[in-house]
Amino acid sequence: MASSGLQMKFVTCSIVLLVLFVTIATSADIFLDWRVSLDFNIKPVSSDQPVITINGMFPGPLINATTNDHIHVNVFNDLDEPLLFTWNGIQQRLNSWQDGVSGTNCPIQPGTNWTYVFETKDQIGTFFYFPSINFLKAGGGFGPIRVNNRSVISVPFPKPEAEFDLLIGDWYNSSYKDIRSRLDSMDIVSPSWMLINGKGPYMNLFSKSYETFKVTQGKTYLLRISNVGTAWSFNFRIQNHQLLLVETEGSYVNQINLESLDVHVGQSYSVLVTANQNAADYYIVASPKMSNATQNNSLVGIAMLHYDNSTTQANGSLPSGPDPFDLEFSISQANSIRWNLTTGAARPNPQGTFNVTNVTISQTLILQASTATIDRSPRYTVNNVSYLTPDTPLKLADHFSNSSGVYQLDAYSKNASNVIAVRDVFVASAVHKGWAEIVLKNTLTTIDAWHLDGYSFFVVGLGEGEWKEESRSSYNLFDPVARSTVQVFPGGWSAVYVYPDNPGMWNLRSQNLQSWYLGQELYVRVYDPDPNPAKERPPPQNLLLCG
Repeated sequence: MASSGLQMKFVTCSIVLLVLFVTIATSADIFLDWRVSLDFNIKPVSSDQPVITINGMFPGPLINATTNDHIHVNVFNDLDEPLLFTWNGIQQRLNSWQDGVSGTNCPIQPGTNWTYVFETKDQIGTFFYFPSINFLKAGGGFGPIRVNNRSVISVPFPKPEAEFDLLIGDWYNSSYKDIRSRLDSMDIVSPSWMLINGKGPYMNLFSKSYETFKVTQGKTYLLRISNVGTAWSFNFRIQNHQLLLVETEGSYVNQINLESLDVHVGQSYSVLVTANQNAADYYIVASPKMSNATQNNSLVGIAMLHYDNSTTQANGSLPSGPDPFDLEFSISQANSIRWNLTTGAARPNPQGTFNVTNVTISQTLILQASTATIDRSPRYTVNNVSYLTPDTPLKLADHFSNSSGVYQLDAYSKNASNVIAVRDVFVASAVHKGWAEIVLKNTLTTIDAWHLDGYSFFVVGLGEGEWKEESRSSYNLFDPVARSTVQVFPGGWSAVYVYPDNPGMWNLRSQNLQSWYLGQELYVRVYDPDPNPAKERPPPQNLLLCG
């Protein structure tokens, strides 16, 4: 009997060790060295302008990770100004120290380097990174992030023949530094080009090159599409090919076939495309929303889907999309994107295990985006507060001095506009592990897009006109999609539910770069008083200090 007991203990111990080994073996450390510099020779639209490159690449290199991997990015700043990178949609679980925005990190100064270390904890999906400060994103520096499923987790579609990253975004005709200076002096300008993977439109005389994706007839491909632009939402489509939508920003969705797909600034999607047409070349189009741009306009991005045995050039007109001003189409499509409740994602249990069907809301934030003139300068505001970036990052102030002298928590209302427009530090508290409803209102004439770092939120509703308490009756509480960036249509509203279980200082911002740069952001402080590092990680040993 004693021998049997020892054997049982040995078997139990072996199983524990095996589980531990499997757990460890399923994650990896990825080490990357990036040199960030200006290139004056790329000239994607034949203009003399600096382009921000990473290791000489524009767009930057792919971060190809798997769930729970640890990413080490050693960034050497060869620019002539400070630099930070943020990882759009990566949740930085318990670790806002690595978020890479002005409220969490001191910038990497010119001629120096700093290493980010973060984990793709419990995530899968399509994301991207970009420079987060000083309007640098308008000059490039962005690149794709893939977070693949672990091999032990099934994927809700057959393995594609190959995957393509499509970083699509608007582009200015001149230097980002010039545009930044004009914004500071009240001269508002809009981008005039649409690039696909850093390349101009096919058939445009000023495009130095255009993008081509090579496919084999009969095969299916996964396209990872991100809007890395600064201002324009776009509609994406491929001539004579349907798009099967399968994922957005870390969530598998109920699969739907689409002729075209709206992608708003900061959003990412994965679609499957089957090369089921005659061997030829076919147009890939990204055209701006809320714009009269014609097919020959530089603001219409055009690439090529090339069958590998094709001898026929693309012909005919570009594939037509929906009326760019038809908001009903856009709202209807947005409402049709639903969470797949039955499939697993980063974990084997179904996504729908965690849902909003019967949650109790602890607090409501009602945030209105608008414009104001403050000290004779045009500003974008949230509840009539235009964000003022302090010299000391909020996260550092929180850690070292309990915010003293840097910001005052909840100094401004979270659900009503300030009477007078002001420019100040806006930090709102969220109840730790208490469900929050966030209503985002847009008084502007353009499509806005809001992003929350550190989380995926559930998009429970969106609509036109004024949000009212009765609007809650229209919420989808059964299968709302979980994502990190949501569009808000002109004169309309969007509502999201979020569960603040990730302690830290988290940026809530407009993804429209001009709006963000001119003040449309705030920070959400999620505080857990428990000092246990399992609840929130301590600052990294290489922490930069400033302010």
